[in-house]
Amino acid sequence: MIEVVGAIDKEGRCQHYHQEVDVVAIKFKCCNTYYGCFYCHEHSADHPAMTWPQQEWGCKAIQCGNCKTELTIQAYLNSNYCCPVCQFQFNPRCANHNHLYFDVSLGSKCNL
Repeated sequence: MIEVVGAIDKEGRCQHYHQEVDVVAIKFKCCNTYYGCFYCHEHSADHPAMTWPQQEWGCKAIQCGNCKTELTIQAYLNSNYCCPVCQFQFNPRCANHNHLYFDVSLGSKCNL
């Protein structure tokens, strides 16, 4: 089972984001550790966060807290905020924070 730093329940919700649809945990590029959100990383890690470059979006760095499946970044971004495995609805407002996790500076293949 993957440990999610900052999680307050078994689905990976955290103190910052804890609605029913807030079940996505993100592995941070800088430390290869899953966190509930950017703020959880900011409060727990001893280093600044790094974004995932587009050439690494094939890496598994997203966990669905409902079914515990690890998704590639590309699969997550293309998922229309619904787990492709268990169909659990993710929070669509997470798209507002993609720039904190994924390097979108060169444009996006995923229509972010």
